[in-house]
Amino acid sequence: MLLIPCPWCGPRDEIEFHCGGQSHLARPEPWHAVDDATWGDYLFTRDNPKGLHLERWSHAAGCRRWFNVARDTVSHHILATYRMGEPVPEALQRELAAAAPRGAS
Repeated sequence: MLLIPCPWCGPRDEIEFHCGGQSHLARPEPWHAVDDATWGDYLFTRDNPKGLHLERWSHAAGCRRWFNVARDTVSHHILATYRMGEPVPEALQRELAAAAPRGAS
C-alpha cells in the first residue's frame, strides 16, 4: 500500500485517496474556436509514461482537497506532492526535462 503525503493532512494510506489522472492539462481556448478533434484530444488523450508522471489526486476520505502528485509509474515511488495552483517544483522540472524523449518539447 502507498503512503501518500497529503499537503494539508500529512501522510495517509492510499485507500483514503482517489486518482484523478494526469495533471497540468491546459484547456483549449477560446472555447468557440476549438474543433472537435482538438476537444476530443483534450478530453481523452493522456500521457502514459514509464517513469515520472504528474497526476492529480483527491484526499476523498480526509480533507477532500485536490493536489498534485509526482509519481514514478514503475516503482510507484512518490517523489513529491504539492497543492493545486502551485508550479511544478524546480527539482521535478529538471527531472521531467531529463526524462523527456529527444525532440519533445
